[in-house]
Amino acid sequence: MKKRVICIDISIGSFEEQMNKILENAKHHISSYVCVANVHMLVEAHKNPDFAKIVNESDLAVPDGMPIAKSMDLLHGIKQERVAGLEIIQHLLKESSQKQIKVGFYGGTQEIQDETKKYIESNFPNVFVTNYKPHPFRELSPEEEQNLANEFNASHTQILFVATGCPRQEKWMSMHKGNINACMIGIGGALTVVTGMKKNAPEWMRNNSLEWLFRLILEPKRLFKRYAVTNTTFLWLLSKEVVFRKK
Repeated sequence: MKKRVICIDISIGSFEEQMNKILENAKHHISSYVCVANVHMLVEAHKNPDFAKIVNESDLAVPDGMPIAKSMDLLHGIKQERVAGLEIIQHLLKESSQKQIKVGFYGGTQEIQDETKKYIESNFPNVFVTNYKPHPFRELSPEEEQNLANEFNASHTQILFVATGCPRQEKWMSMHKGNINACMIGIGGALTVVTGMKKNAPEWMRNNSLEWLFRLILEPKRLFKRYAVTNTTFLWLLSKEVVFRKK
């Protein structure tokens, strides 16, 4: 079940319930995809109806950011638990280790994939990883895309973490639904945090919707314009939605 937040439909349920849905799909090799929704994704969806359709057709759209989770309460009176990308990866790796579920990684640079491999071998040595595949950072031909899908299918990947960034990863997962026999999860840049390549925000900042501020402090030149636009746009859209619902 989903509820709409401005323009995207967010899945309702506890962290454990949503992880169990992913694991069930993975167990049976059900081709599916999961959007890990935050403010950036919502604003991208608002700007592009075609992208909004991709998010809303996902098997799950979990509230990664606290602003999205809190909006569920504000708009629908639902106390929705946050389902953060970092915790998703760690939980599913732990469960995959115990349940013998095969996991693959796609996206990012070769360095990120190398660091991911080190992290897995150190922390989850019993996880069966089928692929550590970086993104080529160019458009692939239809033949190359099919060869890539065939590679994941041949290795019997059941959970595929896709780290090519929003909105590219969501478009890619949607394109390959029904083609790649795995549960695909768009995790953006979470691998760099999981592996320790980048610092994670303190818990108090995560709980108070201030992760963006922590990232802005670390990378002001790269993120200032993005956050200035996306955060302002989100607050404006949410305010309009609240006023509309009160009428």
